[in-house]
Amino acid sequence: MLHHVELWVPSLHRAVREWGWLLGRLGWVPYQEWERGRSWRAGETYLVVEESPAMTDAAHDRMRPGLNHLAFHAGSRDDVDVLAAAAPAHGWQSLFAERYPFAGGPEHYAAYLANSDGFEVELVAGEVT
Repeated sequence: MLHHVELWVPSLHRAVREWGWLLGRLGWVPYQEWERGRSWRAGETYLVVEESPAMTDAAHDRMRPGLNHLAFHAGSRDDVDVLAAAAPAHGWQSLFAERYPFAGGPEHYAAYLANSDGFEVELVAGEVT
């Protein structure tokens, strides 16, 4: 089981606005808050955004070695559609829009989004039963 993920971000204010909206919509709840960081929790797992003074670069590049994206369970196909439609108003832009919602393959219903700082998320719909 994953304990936590910590993302170093160039702007805490922007990260709180963008990640806070998305995580809140996915059911994550605010967990911790300090001068340079915030976290949200889902069950036993939490996600941290921190504007660390120890950062050596201000830009994240998902195409370089390191974190490419985070994938979240996002509910039903309708839930994914609603999130994908609302995301641009909250700092998230669609990736692979021409192949939405099957950019991950014909059996994988998901939205791929990138925020203002270049972090990518994959919002995955639950299996059809």
